[in-house]
Amino acid sequence: MQETSLRKRREDEKSLQSTEPKTTNLQKELGLFSGICIIVGTIIGSGIFISPKSVLSNTEAVGPCLIIWAACGILATLGALCFAELGTMITKSGGEYPYLMEAFGPIPAYLFSWTSLFVIKPSSFAIICLSFSEYVSSPFYAGCSPPQVVVKFLAAAAVLVITMVNALSVRLGSYVQNVFTAAKLVIVAVIIISGLVLLAQGNTKNFENSFEGTKLSVGAIGLAFYNGLWAYDGWNQLNYITEELENPFRNLPLAIIIGIPLVTGCYILMNVSYFTVMTATELLQPQAVAVTFGDRVLYPASWVVPLFVAFSTIGAANGSCFTAGRLVYVAGREGHMLKVLSYISVKRLTPAPAIIFHGIIATIYIIPGDINSLVNYFSFAAWLFYGLTISGLVVMRFTRKELKRPIKVPIVIPVVVTLLSLFLVLAPIISMPAWEYLYCVLFMLSGLIFYFLFVRYKFGWAQKISKPLTMHLQMLMEVVPPEEPPE
Repeated sequence: MQETSLRKRREDEKSLQSTEPKTTNLQKELGLFSGICIIVGTIIGSGIFISPKSVLSNTEAVGPCLIIWAACGILATLGALCFAELGTMITKSGGEYPYLMEAFGPIPAYLFSWTSLFVIKPSSFAIICLSFSEYVSSPFYAGCSPPQVVVKFLAAAAVLVITMVNALSVRLGSYVQNVFTAAKLVIVAVIIISGLVLLAQGNTKNFENSFEGTKLSVGAIGLAFYNGLWAYDGWNQLNYITEELENPFRNLPLAIIIGIPLVTGCYILMNVSYFTVMTATELLQPQAVAVTFGDRVLYPASWVVPLFVAFSTIGAANGSCFTAGRLVYVAGREGHMLKVLSYISVKRLTPAPAIIFHGIIATIYIIPGDINSLVNYFSFAAWLFYGLTISGLVVMRFTRKELKRPIKVPIVIPVVVTLLSLFLVLAPIISMPAWEYLYCVLFMLSGLIFYFLFVRYKFGWAQKISKPLTMHLQMLMEVVPPEEPPE
C-alpha cells in the first residue's frame, strides 16, 4: 500500500515537473483591441509635434503636405506587415539583427547592431530631448525662437536626468513612463477636437488653392518623407507583442492594418487642425508649432499645450533610453562591444554602464546638431537598414524555403517597400547632398574596423587594450558581470 502511494506521489511529481515550464510562458491575454491600442500608443510620440514644419518646408503647400503624411502612413503599414512575416518566421529577439543574420550573414547583422548603438538610438534620444527643450523654452520667448544655447543646455540636462533615473532604478524608470504615456494622448485629442470645431465653424480659408506654389523636387520629397516617417517611428516594433496576442496570426496583421491607418488619421487631422488656425507661412515661422496653436485657440489656458507636449516628449525620451540601454547591454554581452557594457550595478541591479554610454553618445549629438539635421541623419541610417532587412525577406523566399511562415505577405509588398527605401536613401544624397549623410556612412563603415579587431579575429594586442579598460571601469562604476542563466 505504501509502495503504491509512494509510486503515485513520484508519478505526480514527474507530472508536475513536466507541466511546470508551461506555466512560465507569457499569457496570451491581448486581444485585437489591445493590440491596436499598443500600436497607437507606441507610434504616437514627439514626432507629430516637430515634423509638421519640416514636412511643409519641403513640400511648400498644404495639399502635398497632407498627401505626404498619408503616404508615410501607407509605407509604415506595408513595412510593418513585412516585419510581421519576419517576426513570426524568425522568432529570435534582437530586432533586425537575427533577420539580417539569417538573410545575409554576420557582417551586415553586426553593422546594424553597431549603427543602432552609435547612430540610430542615440540620435533618436537626442532629437526627442531637443524637442522637449524647444517646447519648454518657447513660452518664455514669445514671438521668436529660443536661443540655441538655451535649447541645447535644456536638452543636455534632460538627457542627464533621464539617464540618471534609468541607471538608478528600473522601477523608477517604468513609473516615469506610465505617468507620461497618457499625456501625449490627451494633447493629441485636445488639438484634434479644437481643430474640428474650428473647421465646422467655417475656418477653411487656408485650404483654398492648397496646391498653389508647390515646387517639388526628388530630394525635397525624400526629405519630406524623412520628417514624416520620423513621426511614425516605432512601426517596426509591433511584432514584439506576438507572444502575448490571442490568435496572433490573425490579430497581428489586423492590428497593423487597423492601428497604423488610425495613427495616420490622427496625424492628418492634427495637421488639418494646425492649418485651420495658421497659414502655411505662419506655420513655418516657429519651431514649436503646437505652442502657436495653443496661443490662438486655447488662450488663456494655452499653457496646457507646451506642458502636455513636454510630458509627451519626456515620456518618449524615457522610453527611448530604457530600450536602447538594454540594446547596448545585449551588444556587450554578445561580445559586440566592450564587455563592461554588459555589466550590472551591484547596488542598483540596473545595466548602468550601458545606459550611461547611451546618454553620453546622445549628448555628443546634441552639441553640434539641430533637430532637422539629426532627423535626416537618423532617417538615412534607419531606412538603409529597414530596406536591407525587408530585401532579406525577398531573398529568404528563395534561399530559405523550408522556414515556416505563419504570416505570409504577397511578395509585391516587400519588393515595393525595398524600392521605396532605396529611393529614400539615395534621393536626398543625389539632389541635396549634406555633411550628415557622409558622417553617417563613415560611422557605419568604422564598425567594420571594430568587428575585425575585436569580434572576428580577436587580435591579442586589441584584447590587451580592452581588458585593463574593462577592469578600471568596473571598479570605478561598481559593476559586475551578470550571472549566467541556468541551462
